Amino acid sequence: MLIGAAEDGVKADTLTEAKARLDLLRLAGLDAVRVTSIWNPDNPLPGAEEILQLRNLTQAAALDGLKPFVAVFNFGSRTTPLTDSAQLSFVGHAVALAREVPALQNFIIGNEPNLNRFWLPQFGPNGEDVAAPAYTALLAKTYQALKAVRPDITVYGGAISPRGIDRPGSGRDTHSPTVFIQDMGAAYKAMGLTTPIMDVLAIHPYPENSTIPPSFAHPNTTPIGIADYAKLTALLAAAFDGTAQPGSTLPILYAEYGVETQIPPAKAGSYTGTEPATIKPVPEETQALYYKQAMQIAFCQPNVVGLFIFHAFDESALDRFQSGLYYADGTPKTSLPAVKDAARSVYGGVIAKCPGLQLTPTARIAYPRIRSIALGTAAIAVTCNIDCNVYARLEKLPKHTTTLAKRMSALAAVRTLVPFPARRIAPGRYRFTIRLTAPVNVGPPMTAASAELLLTR
Repeated sequence: MLIGAAEDGVKADTLTEAKARLDLLRLAGLDAVRVTSIWNPDNPLPGAEEILQLRNLTQAAALDGLKPFVAVFNFGSRTTPLTDSAQLSFVGHAVALAREVPALQNFIIGNEPNLNRFWLPQFGPNGEDVAAPAYTALLAKTYQALKAVRPDITVYGGAISPRGIDRPGSGRDTHSPTVFIQDMGAAYKAMGLTTPIMDVLAIHPYPENSTIPPSFAHPNTTPIGIADYAKLTALLAAAFDGTAQPGSTLPILYAEYGVETQIPPAKAGSYTGTEPATIKPVPEETQALYYKQAMQIAFCQPNVVGLFIFHAFDESALDRFQSGLYYADGTPKTSLPAVKDAARSVYGGVIAKCPGLQLTPTARIAYPRIRSIALGTAAIAVTCNIDCNVYARLEKLPKHTTTLAKRMSALAAVRTLVPFPARRIAPGRYRFTIRLTAPVNVGPPMTAASAELLLTR
């Protein structure tokens, strides 16, 4: 599962600067970053400066081992792509990005189309949902066009807001994710589509305010938070199962999730304006706790492929988001070390014990020369994809009796030496064997063995 940040602050005009900014995300334990690209109907194609910045981003991300994502959407509801020509213009923008920046492989299409902030109209003259069908048409066109550029591009659909009121004429025309997903499914079927429109569903499971933990569920209402996974997968199943678009098995990305923190007096000079009363920012230790809990919950949800914090760096305007791991001046919050440790536990497969989950490590293994045992320099080098427990043996053939054995643990992606003590070994035929198991969510072990080794005097 990816742990990333939705953060435009990493865009830069030079590779050096982009790398410096992404280094801070890496230092926070993140392994993915999402930036935005805005479609403007008056200037529909991405400009030279944006292409330069995205190339710098993807190159720097490769150097830092981060997976880059781009979200393509219209800036606001005044530029909603409704007509066929507008939607084709939007598609052209996405296709230009894919062609000009080949390292971009992950495209999120749209941004909260269930809200009037980004998409109008939401309702038709009889109160019917017109936003979901129009967005579904746009998503279908963009999916086909991006796959024609490169079939291995991953298209993320939805980017759905967690709340909406489903009531026309209220002055804030919005749809809840519960209704919007159902209506996307109905639109898909009504269009008679025979191919998928997305590879992954993106959703923004923000809490109602920052005091609410990620464990808070909405079983009897229409919002969707991180704890509402069962409701979300049931909605996707009802909307799409039985069609060419996967539903119950569709991967899910929590593409934006944020918990805002209180700003200490010493940092107040880096911020402007006033915090809205509805936000209810929390102490930094609570932010760290909630981010960790969000990772734990999401890790145990089988279809979830990632969780992105919005943002890495606080916005300086207090009426915006102060949910980052760094203050607006770029210095780290006290929550950063705990979040970094939690992210590492996700990669290690040990962030939570999940019912029914069984993990089996895989590893790169390098075996020593058998003669080096007498010198005390024999060690098997193991690099596991998740945290692993290692049981290594030198066994004598043909009876496979244990001559030497060693137990130890290894962290994910860390090359670990499993040393054997110095000992005289009798001549004969031998081999090294290794058994790897997961420390948490234990599944079948991985076993491996070296080629046969012959020790002579």
